[in-house]
Amino acid sequence: MANLKEIRNRITSIKSTMQITSAMKMVSAAKLKKAQDAIVAMRPYSSKLTELLQNLSATLDSDAGGAYSEQREVSKVLLVVVTSNRGLCGGFNSSITKEVVKTIKEKYVNTSVDIFSIGKKGADVLSKGHNLVATRNDLYDDLTFDNTAAVAEKLMGMYVDGTYDRIEIIYNQFKNAATQIPQVEQFLPIKPIEGGDATAVNSDYIFEPSKLEIVEALIPKSLKTQLYKALRDSFASEHGARMTAMHKATDNATELRDELLLTYNKARQAAITNEILEIVGGAEALNN
Repeated sequence: MANLKEIRNRITSIKSTMQITSAMKMVSAAKLKKAQDAIVAMRPYSSKLTELLQNLSATLDSDAGGAYSEQREVSKVLLVVVTSNRGLCGGFNSSITKEVVKTIKEKYVNTSVDIFSIGKKGADVLSKGHNLVATRNDLYDDLTFDNTAAVAEKLMGMYVDGTYDRIEIIYNQFKNAATQIPQVEQFLPIKPIEGGDATAVNSDYIFEPSKLEIVEALIPKSLKTQLYKALRDSFASEHGARMTAMHKATDNATELRDELLLTYNKARQAAITNEILEIVGGAEALNN
């Protein structure tokens, strides 16, 4: 059995760890509320924008998306991988890197695949064994639509000029604080509208300017919104995962502290009993 000093040192160390994990949990909980409000408020707008674009596109020719909907043979793929800059968030980052590896093995075995990483943790892992062409770890410092739009424009440019034949986004979708769902979304080319004219809403709208001009203006905005929503989803997921991880860490530390306190009390009691026995034994020896 460890001596009392060693046990006391371990108890002190665990109490310090509990204070850190508890504080991190509270910080993440506060940040999660703000991030959750942002993504919940954004989803209806993003959904409605996509719905409007689909309804308009369904009544136009299949090439209404122009350069962004051009379907070509896939020989070069870019995966935009969204992770976090910091750790201590459970399996948040590992689930994304596993999804990247799975996507490459299942969909792009004989295809050239490049990685565009948004988040330091993903870049650290995927730089080994994969072709990491760019990183943007600074986006989380000021996560705004304008900053994200600049990245989206760069991605759109790389597709239009033929650098890549397909671009996909891999990120964690926020469901709740304890659940994050890895998603693989096609960014470019724009997926054809399924169902054709049948999906269109036959409403008595007056379009100014023409439908085609409206679609051509909406497509870049829709793509920028899609990337921004993915980053917002990932940002909220990160804080949810970290809050959950720190909650579990605090609970585990509490359980370990209680076990060590019990061990300490048993060791202390045994030491006191031994001292009493030594005193009694010494007294009896003197009497004899």
